[in-house]
Amino acid sequence: MILGIDLGGTNLCLGLVDGGKVVKMTSVPSFERSFTLERTLEYLAEQIAALFDESVEKIGIGVPSVVDVKKGIVYEAANIPSWKEVHLKDFLEARFGVPVNINNDANCYAMGAYGLYPEDARPETLVTVTLGTGMGIGIVDHGRLMCGVNCGAGELGYLDYNGGCLEEFCSKQFFAKYNVDSYELSKAVAAGDEKAKAIFDEFGRHLGYAVTLLMYAYDPSHVVLGGGIANALPLFRDAMMETIRKKFPFTSAVDKLHVDVQTSGETPIVGASLI
Repeated sequence: MILGIDLGGTNLCLGLVDGGKVVKMTSVPSFERSFTLERTLEYLAEQIAALFDESVEKIGIGVPSVVDVKKGIVYEAANIPSWKEVHLKDFLEARFGVPVNINNDANCYAMGAYGLYPEDARPETLVTVTLGTGMGIGIVDHGRLMCGVNCGAGELGYLDYNGGCLEEFCSKQFFAKYNVDSYELSKAVAAGDEKAKAIFDEFGRHLGYAVTLLMYAYDPSHVVLGGGIANALPLFRDAMMETIRKKFPFTSAVDKLHVDVQTSGETPIVGASLI
């Protein structure tokens, strides 16, 4: 049994994973921003202890930050002010006595998405794009996670784009400019609101540009979209694919590209168990 953990800005999700399947899962509020480093570590340990038993052989954790994967050191975690340099692996191994692996949360999501495909249909090269507060990207090539030296491979969301950065146009930040979230906007589209559909089309064009960059960089067989916005794929797929076809010159590669959606809350838990 492996204990997988997704350390999010809003929720801390933990799950017991057996053979790639989540058998028990829980979610609690994440750290308060006022917590000291010591308090966050104790809070995390308390949540782990609530699920931990003698069947747990390993702990895997996805964190929103740069990670020294070998040493298990977390640097400057997003939305956790006290986490500047946290020797998380050492702390948890000393507390629970089992191996602990730590990686970036977008990478864990990528491994989870890969692991949830049927074994005989797993992608050759998978790129995941989580469409949340920002845009997180993970790459799995022939079953191996591509991390890079600083655990930040694939983070194209920070590239300059339209006077800002790319993730401002491929995440919740895009919809915030219109003072609406994607779910409410999708309901407006269902009611026949043409302006709402035009916003989704614009979003699709921006995301299509991002996917084009990913195709140049990684030549994926599959792109998997995650996060709540991904549920609205039917509303922006056409605009996204039209942009990809305009920007990417190799038609055969576009024709073979699979674009899927995985928004299960189990995905990052499974991924954390696989790192």
